[in-house]
Amino acid sequence: MSMFQIFNISGSAVSAQSQRLNVVASNLANVDTVAGPDGSVYKARQVVFQTHLFGSEQSAGVRVAEVQEDNTPGRRVHDPKHPQADAQGYVTYANVSSIEEMVNMISASRSYQNNVEVMNTAKNLLQKTLQLGQ
Repeated sequence: MSMFQIFNISGSAVSAQSQRLNVVASNLANVDTVAGPDGSVYKARQVVFQTHLFGSEQSAGVRVAEVQEDNTPGRRVHDPKHPQADAQGYVTYANVSSIEEMVNMISASRSYQNNVEVMNTAKNLLQKTLQLGQ
């Protein structure tokens, strides 16, 4: 494998983790949203990764295959005075768990940082290789 393939592999991971962080941010922004007048409520989204092969060198990176909605029902809270309460007095909130999303955010952030560090290390190794001839 070429030393330059490291940048393709780590770059694909940085891009995928960036998209994952955007989805986590969207989920966290909607953690306390309630169902609208039409009864629909925000559904948590999860990123699905897939292996991405690079050319004939048989190296692989990662890409976002899709962003799926979580179809588990949202939590229902009995609050008859709430303006969005249904006929039984329940308010339906988004099915987003702030704890799970914080774990996802930390995981994505660390993966992002690790791949940036891999690219920096590869760059330093290439620079030192070029300095050998001086």
